[in-house]
Formats: sequence, structure tokens, C-alpha cells
Amino acid sequence: MSVHNEIKKVTTHRLSEMKLRGEKIAMLTAYDFSMASLVDEAGLDVVLVGDSASNVMAGHETTLPITLDQMIYHGASVVRAVNRALVVVDLPFGTYQGNSREALISAIRIMKETAADAVKLEGGSEVIESVNRIISAGIPVMGHLGLMPQSIHKFGTYTVRAKEEEEAEKLINDAKLLEEAGCFSVVLEKIPAKLGGKVAEKLKIPVIGIGAGNQVDGQVLVIHDMLGITQQFSPRFLRRYHNLAAEIKGAVGSYIKDVKSQDFPSEKEQY
Repeated sequence: MSVHNEIKKVTTHRLSEMKLRGEKIAMLTAYDFSMASLVDEAGLDVVLVGDSASNVMAGHETTLPITLDQMIYHGASVVRAVNRALVVVDLPFGTYQGNSREALISAIRIMKETAADAVKLEGGSEVIESVNRIISAGIPVMGHLGLMPQSIHKFGTYTVRAKEEEEAEKLINDAKLLEEAGCFSVVLEKIPAKLGGKVAEKLKIPVIGIGAGNQVDGQVLVIHDMLGITQQFSPRFLRRYHNLAAEIKGAVGSYIKDVKSQDFPSEKEQY
């Protein structure tokens, strides 16, 4: 029986098994009940309630403005829809950096108020104290290295990370550090494919890529980008599987036309 026919809930342990047998992990973002229902029914392995909600749901330029309360709202909406996939919720900017006690309180709030399966946070050695404290409370943590959108003002650009040897070495060391701390998985964003493969080879835990090549253990994309709902964003790593923007605008245009011409509602559509 294939993984997608089993109703068995995806767990962190199951992701490790998938890595061991060489089965790739499919992960996408979702932020609301309706979309989460669809991706879960389609057989997705991991649903990420990403702080990218700040961009695609709220219209902010960066992920920085979204709050913990807003992430909890999105997380709880998604969890109510999902039966099979592992649900991971991003800890937003300012809820874990520099204060491990606050990090733990933030993570506990997410787990209690959303009923999600895990949290995700960005950074390596800089946030390891927070990672340790969250994991010591029994909360599964997914790491995130490479391009870290929450640190965009530090980098000043969304360009490819870890092209230079020094930054690549730090990334490898940070990935090992996160694994040793007990993270169950790490996301690598926008780094050279060769480096992505190297990290996946060195780690026992699954490595999920977004613009990190095909030698990692799985892939993640933002659902609005992948479905072509958002059109402004076209990095090299993005494959658009649909052009929903055009379909939605077409459907809305037809509805407007039918309302204006009094074609809708018809006699069959009235009581």
C-alpha cells in the first residue's frame, strides 16, 4: 500500500523513515481551513503554516509584521482541516530570538492553542538556546537555514545564500548543531544545490529544500505561488502548477457580467 492510501497520521518519526527509504517528502504552506482540507486530501506529507501568511494573506512586504496571535489563528484554522499531514507552525519574528524563556512560552502557546504537531524557527547557533529549551519541553522543532526571511534587514537582499565557503561551512555546522539539539528536520532556503545535497548527506534528519536543489529529502513551496494566485514573485526555484489568478479573475468577470445582465439568478436558482 502506498503512503498516500494510508490514513495513518504523518509523524516526525514517519518523516525519518521516509528519509531512510529514500522517499521524498512533499510539503506546502496553508493558512486557512478550506485550502488545508484540499492539500491534506490530496495526500500532502507536511503542511507548513508559514509566516509567509504575512505576505500572501495580509499583504505585508516582509514576514516581520505578523504576530504570534495571528499565527495561532492561522494554525488553529489549518489544524481543524487536517487529518493526515504533519502540521508545522512558524514561530514569528520577535517571539524567540534572544530570549529562550519567551521562545518556550511562544512555542507552548502555539502547541496548546492550535493543536499543531510542531513549530519551526529560523537560525542556527544564534538561537540554539531557544531550540534547546523548546525541545526540552517535548515540543518538536523544525529548523530553517540559508535564506532566512525574518533576517531580511540584516542580509539586505533575497539573493542566494552560502555561495562563499565561510558561509557554507557555518550553514553545515549550524545544521549539525540543530540535529544534535534534537530538531526533527531542517528547511534549507535558496542555497546552491550542491550544498543542499551535502547537508542532506551529513544529517540523519530529513532536509527539506526551497531552492536548495533536488538532492535534499523533500521540497516545500508557498501554495499561493505554486498555484499561480500570486504573480509578482518569480524566483528560479518556483514551478507554477496552475494559473489560478487568471481562472479566478475569469470566473469573477463572468459572475459580474451575469449579475449586470440579470442572467443570474435564473428561475432555477430562486426559491
